[in-house]
Amino acid sequence: MSFPSVAAQVVISVIPIVGIVMGSVVVFFYLLWSHKEKVLLIERGAYTPNRIELDTFALLTGILLGGVGTVLTALFIAKDGLGYGILGGLIPLALGIGLLVFYGIRSRRLIS
Repeated sequence: MSFPSVAAQVVISVIPIVGIVMGSVVVFFYLLWSHKEKVLLIERGAYTPNRIELDTFALLTGILLGGVGTVLTALFIAKDGLGYGILGGLIPLALGIGLLVFYGIRSRRLIS
């Protein structure tokens, strides 16, 4: 049986580290330049903050998490039966249902 050389193992182990470091540098500079842009807009009086529509966010996230949780729960039950493994599907399912309930309560309160 032949094993890869030590140099190949080092290169293979360094690649993910370099990827994570470079990704972190890109995110850092994006956040830095975005902050400087907002500061300049505020100084010039041209800044308008983005408004987040909480209802739309809760509805979209609830539908997505509910769908993913339902599929994962069904898959884990079919694969392994009932056990602790189905928590991987039940957790996003519960979060999705909670967000949909929040959306329902909030939209009913805004209507009346």
